[in-house]
Amino acid sequence: MISIDYIVDQPITLTNCDREPIHIPNAIQPHGIFLIFNEEDLQISQISDNTELILGYSPHELLNQSLNKLFNAEDINSIIQCLARDFEAINPLNLKVLNSQQQIIPFYGIVHRSLDNLLILELEPCNGDEPYDFFRFYQLTRQLLTKIQNADNLSTLSQLIAEEIREVTGFDRVMIYRFDEDGTGEVIAETKRDDLTPFLGLHYPDSDIPKQAKELYRLNKLRLIPDINYQPAALIPNLSPLTQTSPDLSFSVLRSVSPLHIEYLQNMKLGASMSISLLKNHQLWGLIACHHQTAKYIYYHIRTFCELVGQLMSIELKNKEETENLTDKIHLKNLLSDFVENISESENFVEVLTQNQENLLHLVKASGAAIISHDLVMLLGKTPSENQIHELLDWVIPRLQNNIYYTDCLPKVYPNAEQFKELASGVIVISITKLQRNFIIWFRPEVMQTVNWGGEPDKQKNIDEDGNLTLSPRKSFEKWQEIVKLKSLPWQKYELEAVIELRSVIVGIILKKADELALINEQLQDLNNELDAFAYIASHDLKEPLRGIHNYANFLLEDYRHQLDADGVNKLDTLMQLTTRMENLINALLHFSRLSRAELNRTNINLNDLVNNVFNIFKISQSEFNLNIQIAQNFPVVKADRVLVEEIYTNLMSNAIKYNEQPEKQIEIGWIIGKPKWSLIDHPCFQQNIPIFYVKDNGIGIREKHLDTIFRIFKRLHGQNQYGGGTGAGLTIVKKIVERHGGQIWIESKLKAGTTFYFTLVKENEQ
Repeated sequence: MISIDYIVDQPITLTNCDREPIHIPNAIQPHGIFLIFNEEDLQISQISDNTELILGYSPHELLNQSLNKLFNAEDINSIIQCLARDFEAINPLNLKVLNSQQQIIPFYGIVHRSLDNLLILELEPCNGDEPYDFFRFYQLTRQLLTKIQNADNLSTLSQLIAEEIREVTGFDRVMIYRFDEDGTGEVIAETKRDDLTPFLGLHYPDSDIPKQAKELYRLNKLRLIPDINYQPAALIPNLSPLTQTSPDLSFSVLRSVSPLHIEYLQNMKLGASMSISLLKNHQLWGLIACHHQTAKYIYYHIRTFCELVGQLMSIELKNKEETENLTDKIHLKNLLSDFVENISESENFVEVLTQNQENLLHLVKASGAAIISHDLVMLLGKTPSENQIHELLDWVIPRLQNNIYYTDCLPKVYPNAEQFKELASGVIVISITKLQRNFIIWFRPEVMQTVNWGGEPDKQKNIDEDGNLTLSPRKSFEKWQEIVKLKSLPWQKYELEAVIELRSVIVGIILKKADELALINEQLQDLNNELDAFAYIASHDLKEPLRGIHNYANFLLEDYRHQLDADGVNKLDTLMQLTTRMENLINALLHFSRLSRAELNRTNINLNDLVNNVFNIFKISQSEFNLNIQIAQNFPVVKADRVLVEEIYTNLMSNAIKYNEQPEKQIEIGWIIGKPKWSLIDHPCFQQNIPIFYVKDNGIGIREKHLDTIFRIFKRLHGQNQYGGGTGAGLTIVKKIVERHGGQIWIESKLKAGTTFYFTLVKENEQ
């Protein structure tokens, strides 16, 4: 036998507690025998050092010996057949072991394969007068199934299971222990000896059961410690000759327990314990925890029944949890149905949500909510300020998982939230669309809560001889109350499912409307193509008769002027002017229609050269004006149609000169990335990392009410003969050229103070 110190080479400290290798203790509990054997020749390669006490053989007498030394041929055959079958369906084997005195001792044999692929045989003494036979177990199971089916909810089921396990095993105390999401646990059901202090309703910290211990509970569904004060039996040799490592005992029923856990149980003044794992969706949900004041051994068949009870409860967990808060869940379903109906009938989901403020808050029992659509924030109920919400969103966005983030202790993870803890200690954030800033946020206020712990939750810290800060389990398990601050009431799973379903409804309707819009756009595109073709054919065919009218009017003036009076000559002059204007309009229409039909000839353009060429032409043709034109340096190279980009600058510079009554006509031609300091509007392109080109003047400006109509074809904001006339098609053509390049154009203007035209030549997010 060995001391506990043999199991762990280093003291358990604050930094290594979660890394304690409890699955490879190199020792077992001494109430049984443990051996590892080779599959080929059944030779024993490792064995526990307690064989002399139980069988009269020293470990070294059995090492490297065949199993034949201990078992008869019939039992050897049972073990060999077991290797090719499902271990759980075979175990336990009824084996007869021959001790050193040639006496036959009955054992239960449990055969399994370790995670490191070693064959393990564990032997537990078999008592012939076990209290339960097959028919008794059948009756128990049938009765239990009926009781489970009749249990209305999780609380009833938990209490039923606790009482059933205690009746079968005789433990002094049996509890149902449920883990919360943060790893802490709570006793939700209990049955006990009358003189024991109740633990029902007490919470226990996450650190009481380290992560690796929880993983072992998940893998090995039942754990028995019949004598808390046992002395471990070491494995001989320490390392497996087959793997040269300590064998993995995760599935072992005899595996020795962590010294820290033993001390924990001793501090509770226990003599024996048993734990049965409760799993939900293959994850550890909780434990059936059994305590006894003195040593207590539970036979394998009873343990098997207890494990079956745990599995039956695990199967029922999902059904019983779904029936919890059933009234609230039905209410949520009704609210969601109303939202689905209203949103599907509306063009704007934001409008529906704001008009149904009370239902939106009731959906998750929130005290406030915020709807964010682009940069617009709508606040409902009790919420933080708009600026605080924008800052919160910037923090939340990188932490979204599957388009949702939630917490009931926001100030603990986001310290800025302590400023508005009374409004938002709990939040749910859902992202509606990724490309646009569309979010819904629900808020819950701080609710100070009293939590009853089974003793003060912090583990005791000690200083060892070497000055290391070590841990020892809590020594007190008296009820200890904590006032919890900076937390809201927890979000329930069904509430989170409700907001996820609401998001799906909104996204589904948005996608449906997007499909409808795409179809409409496709139909409009077809119509536009037909109109372009019609405009091209009509304008082309109109030019010939129009030219004929103009020529005949000219002939009449030349040949018959002397026969006409002044009024007749004036009418013919007017006719020629009208035909000339109409031809200009037809030429503009022809040019506009060709823009939609012609392919773009994209090349890399040096804009500095292009803009300076346009400027030089204007310097010659507009020499009568006092021009002050400033051109930025180092324009970016763009891939575009050179002729069409030149037309953009020609039209914009021409307008900057034409619509300008200042003695000195100032024009600034440049480019930016991001929003310029002088701009008073927030255009989406300013948020994109793309070049934005501009032409800025000090001209007459444009009234705000005309900004939306300025790009309409043949639309003039002045009389026909004012500002040099014109067809009114120039800006329409500019807009068409920009759009053909995938860009956008917009205006910022102030009457009598000048105009700035901005445009891009690439799509948003495209470089």
